[in-house]
Amino acid sequence: MNTTVDLDLVAQFVAVAETLSFSAAAKKLQLTKGTVSRAIARLEATLGAELVHRTTRQVALSTAGVALYERTVTPLAALRDAVATLPETEQRPSGTLRLTAPVAMGSHPLGEIAAHFATRFPEVLLDVHVTNRAVDLVGEGFDLALRVHVAPPKDSSLVARRLGRSELRFYASPAYVARRGTPRVLGDPAHSWIWSRVLDPRHFGIKPPFAPRILTDDAHFVREATRAGAGVGAMPPYLAEAALTAGELVRVLGARHVAGAGIYLVYPSSKNLPRKVTAFRDFLLEWLRAHPLL
Repeated sequence: MNTTVDLDLVAQFVAVAETLSFSAAAKKLQLTKGTVSRAIARLEATLGAELVHRTTRQVALSTAGVALYERTVTPLAALRDAVATLPETEQRPSGTLRLTAPVAMGSHPLGEIAAHFATRFPEVLLDVHVTNRAVDLVGEGFDLALRVHVAPPKDSSLVARRLGRSELRFYASPAYVARRGTPRVLGDPAHSWIWSRVLDPRHFGIKPPFAPRILTDDAHFVREATRAGAGVGAMPPYLAEAALTAGELVRVLGARHVAGAGIYLVYPSSKNLPRKVTAFRDFLLEWLRAHPLL
């Protein structure tokens, strides 16, 4: 028998079975006695079986009623508990927020952002995956991603909120400058260049031939190799900030900088975003207004 049963009717039946009284069940459920009586009658009609023996003085369960009660009381309680403890039913954001970001943003600024967010929203657990791999947000169960793209992602299942555009500046170590001087032009062949393979030299006006001394796909590697004196490196200001303050890097090529790719906050499109997602999105935008990445 393929019968669709209204769970609300089952819940009222369970209350009657536990109290053996329509009046007591109605009081427990904050309903009228008539409402509960009609619910039991509807359930009996749906199942085609008498569940409750009614007399003027007492209520007793039939054999079918006992069987239904025993088979539904535990699952119904589990369902109530599951619904009551859903994280997003809480007034404040809670639950686990799965976030991914590229390596260049993983330690800074994302580490600092995550620390402040965790302080403000202690009920949210952060699960942060730092990787340059193209993560499938929907397929792998991620809530949010920070991504660096030349153009907005075209996936219609995702929302991409542009946060800004990265800026690349040029740096060298004091030891390198003392040994080799400073470059006069970008791509100067008299100097050693530490270059990211995701950057097209022609986009920056560098004419071929251009042969970087070191080629990599990791912005942190560019910073560390530059700091160690291997050559002139291009990196976002937020990556160079600490080393610049410590005197381990100096800026070269004057005020020259180049525009990099756009920085986007990406999340699955949904009309009803979980509170933890909207909380992080709004917090990130607030944080960036006070702490620009560029």
